[in-house]
Amino acid sequence: QVQLEESGGGSVESGGSLRLSCVASLTTRGGYCIGWFRQAPGKEREGVAVIDIDGTSSYADSVKGRFTISRDNAKNTLYLQMNTLSPEDTAMYYCAADLSAPPGTCAWYSREYRGTGGALTWGQGTLVTVSS
Repeated sequence: QVQLEESGGGSVESGGSLRLSCVASLTTRGGYCIGWFRQAPGKEREGVAVIDIDGTSSYADSVKGRFTISRDNAKNTLYLQMNTLSPEDTAMYYCAADLSAPPGTCAWYSREYRGTGGALTWGQGTLVTVSS
């Protein structure tokens, strides 16, 4: 079982930063993937950054070097630090988790996921708007 609640979205100018938070209540007996996804208007939902049970993270090429995923297990909270934002980062950002992911498979979500497949449970989303 999983419950996810995002916060931290907002409006920022190009070049600015935001940090998203996701309070995650997870009940799992095995491996899992949890991460951030986004969907811009008129585009497919895509993976942004994910992290697995061992702490291994992976990123979409479009955000590498700018975004950092992290988690605080004591607070049951997942974070996405977003730096050097551009208007192309404007989207609804979702926290999502797959509680059935075998070890070593989480990277698929950040590199290939385009809205179908997988076994994700979603939060309600938080809007990020970047103005030029």
